[in-house]
Amino acid sequence: MTTIAQRLAAVRDRINTAAQAGRRPADPILLVAVSKTQPVTAIEEAIAAGQTAFGESYIQEALPKIAALSAYSLIWHFIGPIQSNKTADIAAQFAWVHSVERLKIAQRLNDQRPAHLPALNVCIQVNISREDSKSGIAPTEVLALAHAITRLPRLRLRGLMTVPKPDADPVQQREPFRLLHQLLMQMNTQGLSLDTLSMGMSDDLEAAIREGATIIRIGTAIFGQRT
Repeated sequence: MTTIAQRLAAVRDRINTAAQAGRRPADPILLVAVSKTQPVTAIEEAIAAGQTAFGESYIQEALPKIAALSAYSLIWHFIGPIQSNKTADIAAQFAWVHSVERLKIAQRLNDQRPAHLPALNVCIQVNISREDSKSGIAPTEVLALAHAITRLPRLRLRGLMTVPKPDADPVQQREPFRLLHQLLMQMNTQGLSLDTLSMGMSDDLEAAIREGATIIRIGTAIFGQRT
């Protein structure tokens, strides 16, 4: 049976290969292991293999894990939809939030971020494929939201996140990632200083890296199929 350590090593090899193909260094690309639905024991296996950044989507599930693993120096990323009544826990327990799509949510995260913690790193989730079933703000609305977030002192706007429409064609996979990268660059010409593209998962990480991903979010390729 393939172990979590072996899967992690294979994912890191894929990252290195994709970075080389894109003529960019692999070191700045952050691998977030998506540990939602996974038990603490599985996360501990990943920690033993050198993984320190983990992504969770459900706050009720995440809080017991964060408490159980508090002895480790981990960086927790919230990557799922955000409900207004869950923002206090997210603001207090996570270092990154990838899925901001409304100013109301950003304001609540800002107001509820504990004063003793550094500013919360946030990304705006963009519905780059314009799918009705997907979360995220429309590309045409991102700039206004970004400028509003930069005025919130307890948040640090880092960049953009997307979950594009699945596509088995490696060439077609690159198009939504290219569009997100272009959007970020356009925003930076409007006075912003964004440095993060959170994009790419188990089936399309190569395409995302070729188009400039700085954070990839990998679950299945590390932990196996969820049950």
